[in-house]
Amino acid sequence: MQCRLCGSDRMLSVLDLGATPPCEKILTPEELDLPECNYPLHLRLCEECLLLQIPALVTPEETFTEYAYYSSYADSWVEHARRFVDEATTTLGLGGDSLIVEVASNDGYLLQHAVKAGIPCLGIEPSVNVGDAARARGVPTVTAFLDEDTAHRIRREHGPADLVVANNVYAHVPDIIGFTAALRTLMDDDGWLSIEVHHALQLIGLGQFDTIYHEHFQYYTLFSAIAALATGGLTVVDAKLIDTHGGSIRIWARPAAAGRHPSPRIAEILAAEQQAGLHDIDGYLDFAPRAEGTRRAVLHYLLDCRSRGKTVVGYGAPGKGNTLLNYCGIRTDLLSYTVDRNPYKHGRFTPGMRIPILDPAQIDHDRPDVVLALPWNLEPELTEQLRHIKNWGGELVFPLPTLHAAAL
Repeated sequence: MQCRLCGSDRMLSVLDLGATPPCEKILTPEELDLPECNYPLHLRLCEECLLLQIPALVTPEETFTEYAYYSSYADSWVEHARRFVDEATTTLGLGGDSLIVEVASNDGYLLQHAVKAGIPCLGIEPSVNVGDAARARGVPTVTAFLDEDTAHRIRREHGPADLVVANNVYAHVPDIIGFTAALRTLMDDDGWLSIEVHHALQLIGLGQFDTIYHEHFQYYTLFSAIAALATGGLTVVDAKLIDTHGGSIRIWARPAAAGRHPSPRIAEILAAEQQAGLHDIDGYLDFAPRAEGTRRAVLHYLLDCRSRGKTVVGYGAPGKGNTLLNYCGIRTDLLSYTVDRNPYKHGRFTPGMRIPILDPAQIDHDRPDVVLALPWNLEPELTEQLRHIKNWGGELVFPLPTLHAAAL
């Protein structure tokens, strides 16, 4: 394996999660007797540029042409997007003659707020099904994967963007250099780029191994993101730590020629990364033992529930949940089923472990002893949604960052 950013072949093994199916390839009942393709899930660190990455074994076309994830089913995420649009509108002075372009715009969770504010916008979304949901919300959406040709076509048809938004997509593209160039093409010469991506400071520091799955090709520190964006002539001018997805970073960048004095927050975040050892290989060496410890703790808990005759079900069927289920080997003897608010997933089965995915109403019907929350990063939201299970003595448990029960 060679680093996809700098080309080095000095790749350090950080965590080997074995081989698993793609996390979003949920199964229909008709597929249960068919074989599944499993791909190695092995996180490595480039010792030259310090970019964390996995081999690009599953193409974006295989994952995103039809996609099971709809952003709007997470209320807190929609609210996060609303606040972002409000803040960006005020800070950047966006209005009726501006243009916001969002890459990987999903079901219109963010751009719907631009539409309501009267700001011209365009979504670029490769998944046909979720793009249809965006258009149903009144969000103009192009069905396409972003590459340089697409970026040039969109710029010709719609003009340069004052703001390009790339939330949780910069990790999803194996061609970092080409994708970064395409982002720059979309932007006005005086434009802005906002990227949100899961921060390796939290991934490594809190042992969030379940965030590793095949559609996430790389995992960024601010240090490595600065290097990646520079390949497209983009300069990072500000950054902010945010709490989405278990700990992310929002990065603001501009064309190098636009010029702007960098925010002092950049130096502060870089210093925090360096203090955590992430600007050297030493900071990554404890990740595998921590992941192994979490696996043992989760399995011990579920086996203990089994021995005590407790019923355990899951809540959510996110990509991270499938990494947890497959890495830990959790099958239906330990987790009877899981539920999800997304009707697209109902009646289907999780990849690999083949756990049934049902409507959330099933929990109220069955009144299980334990609900294991797989999207643990939504703990405040899920705790509120599931607070009522205490009425029958139910317990809500989150597996990460450390196994713990919620205070209901």
